[in-house]
Amino acid sequence: MKLIRFGTSGNEKPGVLLVDGTKLDVSAFGMDYNEAFFENNGIDQLRNWLNDNKPHCPKINNETRLGPPLARPSKLVCVGLNYAMHAKEAGMAIPKEPVLFFKSTTSICGPYDDVIIPKNSVKSDWEVELAIVIGKKASYVKESEAKDHIAGYVLHNDISERAFQIEKEGQWCKGKGCDTFAPLGPYIATTDEIKDPNNLELWLKVNGERLQHSSTSDFIFNVYDVVSYISKFMTLLPGDVISTGTPFGVGLGLKPPKYLRPGDTMELGIEGLGTSKQTCIAYKKIG
Repeated sequence: MKLIRFGTSGNEKPGVLLVDGTKLDVSAFGMDYNEAFFENNGIDQLRNWLNDNKPHCPKINNETRLGPPLARPSKLVCVGLNYAMHAKEAGMAIPKEPVLFFKSTTSICGPYDDVIIPKNSVKSDWEVELAIVIGKKASYVKESEAKDHIAGYVLHNDISERAFQIEKEGQWCKGKGCDTFAPLGPYIATTDEIKDPNNLELWLKVNGERLQHSSTSDFIFNVYDVVSYISKFMTLLPGDVISTGTPFGVGLGLKPPKYLRPGDTMELGIEGLGTSKQTCIAYKKIG
């Protein structure tokens, strides 16, 4: 099943994307895609509900905005330097353990929303990533059990301001958590939709030029490693998102480096998880 959310920012409703591309409004089901939904076996409940109610669900107009495909999670945990080729282009050693950092949940936006270049930004960068959506509370989970704690997968653009991230003192969160720096979607694909998350093609284009093109088979730490590892340090709650790192081809690694400017467009995709597209705009106050 493919889960979507639609409507204006902050007022999204739940929906599903059918195999034929039809989008259905399932707000009559009575639950948004939030912690309670995932915690209470919402995916199976929704699937059963649709067996009886699909013919009565309104269709969603294709012109309607798609928002992030889940309500704001308790946390968005990211893994850095998780592709061998990306570590090489960054001039860094292969990590012996996953490198972890957080993105602010306020950075989450829809898959086709504009990306705001922050005030004083000179090095905003792109990063196509596979993200995991947690389906069941996870604490000290064994790698062999990790799959049972995953609800699905989603496309993520881990946008990063490199000057904020690297050149300012402190942790990476300064360059990772800016507003609109985490476009998610277009949909969450439940685990039955993705045969092998550790062998998916992914790519990203900037202004039509393909700059990232790789496979999750280049992971240093695979999906199940990552869930198990993070659960040793914090409890993962249903609906939490884990982003698994980006492959080579980011702006920081180009020679010379190349960064985003207002007017630039990013288009990205992952096998089985659809595509998204964002246009960069100059800073403006939101909310």
